[in-house]
Amino acid sequence: MNRIDDVAALRDAYDLAVVGAGPAGLAAAATASELGLSVLLADENPTPGGQIYRSVTTTPIQRRAVLGEDYWAGQAVVDRCERSSADYAARTTVWTVGRTELVAGGEGFEVGVSAGGQARLVDARRVILATGALERPMPIPGWTLPGVMTAGAAQIALKSSGLVPEGRVVLAGCGPLLYLLASQLEAAGANIVAVLDTSDRRHALAAAAAVPDFLRSPYLAKGLRLVLNVRRKLRFRGGVTGLRAEGDGRVQRVVVERGAARETLACDMLLLHQGVIPNPNMTSAVGCEQAWDDEQRCWTPRLDAWFGASVPGIAIAGDGAGIGGAESAALRGEVAALDAAHRIGRIDEAERDRRAAPVRSALQKSMRGRRFLDLMYRPAPAFLAPQDPSTIVCRCEEVTAGQLRETTRRLGVQGPNQMKTFLRCGMGPCQGRLCGSTVTEIIAEVRGVSPAEVGAYRLRPPVKPITLGELANLPKTDAAIKAVCR
Repeated sequence: MNRIDDVAALRDAYDLAVVGAGPAGLAAAATASELGLSVLLADENPTPGGQIYRSVTTTPIQRRAVLGEDYWAGQAVVDRCERSSADYAARTTVWTVGRTELVAGGEGFEVGVSAGGQARLVDARRVILATGALERPMPIPGWTLPGVMTAGAAQIALKSSGLVPEGRVVLAGCGPLLYLLASQLEAAGANIVAVLDTSDRRHALAAAAAVPDFLRSPYLAKGLRLVLNVRRKLRFRGGVTGLRAEGDGRVQRVVVERGAARETLACDMLLLHQGVIPNPNMTSAVGCEQAWDDEQRCWTPRLDAWFGASVPGIAIAGDGAGIGGAESAALRGEVAALDAAHRIGRIDEAERDRRAAPVRSALQKSMRGRRFLDLMYRPAPAFLAPQDPSTIVCRCEEVTAGQLRETTRRLGVQGPNQMKTFLRCGMGPCQGRLCGSTVTEIIAEVRGVSPAEVGAYRLRPPVKPITLGELANLPKTDAAIKAVCR
């Protein structure tokens, strides 16, 4: 893998551009390179691995038991890509992907990248978006207080810098990652005073239908060990129906409701988590069609059997295509890369299908039991659409749940894009990543319809911030100048 630290050193054109260096992006870049494609792998982080395998090559955590063997398995994924001929641009933001007819041999894509204050446009015949997942927002009263973080943020600090939260720590929310982080932090020496599970117990009956597959899945043994370990070592509270963070200048306590019962827990840090959802920002900005997944309570892109999106030439791999975990992400990346190699003409259809057969078999096995987890840990409605009117939903523009409900009722707001014009929610630096799903859920609740009818934010490039100076100083090719001057 050729590390590129200066965007000026990138080629003008590649066969394939891969956005994101998590397990899906690494596997896609390695597979495509091994088949003879020229590949650009671009990622914002300083080292490869994505969120799941973050800093696996550089983490200061030396005791393998702290992060678990599933984390260290990422080393093999990184090593395979390291042996490839792909160009790897770390600390690089991809801010746009758009159609162009300037690619040699026909229509392709123009990929906007930025690093070190310099921007560049690179051509690619095909693109694989491996932008992964993001944590579903969990807005509760007081979640903007200092000392309140997402579980994922705490995990980033642990993996990349070996940082362990000081003082009394409370974890709250639902989903497998909540248990995983609790186990990791406990092993690292954190003082965890409570783990609060907000899962909706009414979903247990629906999950029962998916038990047979779960019993044959790789999740069973690992999941049971993890849950039993957390419940045995830590103070666990299930059936949580309400949460409030309180404090003077920073979080100092958490008020916990369990039906009619209420208790207050003193804490110095509150870590929130209610599952992960596909990151929709880049895929939506490119124009890929999205569909509402009622079981995962999120938007997922419409894809074909090779993870091709509705925009020809673009594939979406990994958790960005639907939550499946690290192993399935890498396998999806391989499948998408095999199809890219076929479409570009490096291998024929028969060779693509032959190579893909064992990968698909492994993918099917890795996804077995996933539906049980999706149903079992589906967030409760009260946390998907916060009921306290003072709860801030859009942190960038400080828009509350009460404002969203009142505006929907009074003005007949139909969806997030109309709401954006009234309250500016979704127009801040995060571009809706921290409020998008909550805004959709609240509007759907008030209107009494499915989120599928409400829709999601329409996003346009640039997907990430870029300065006017970077745009003005973009290098111009002769072909681009002639295209403008025609």
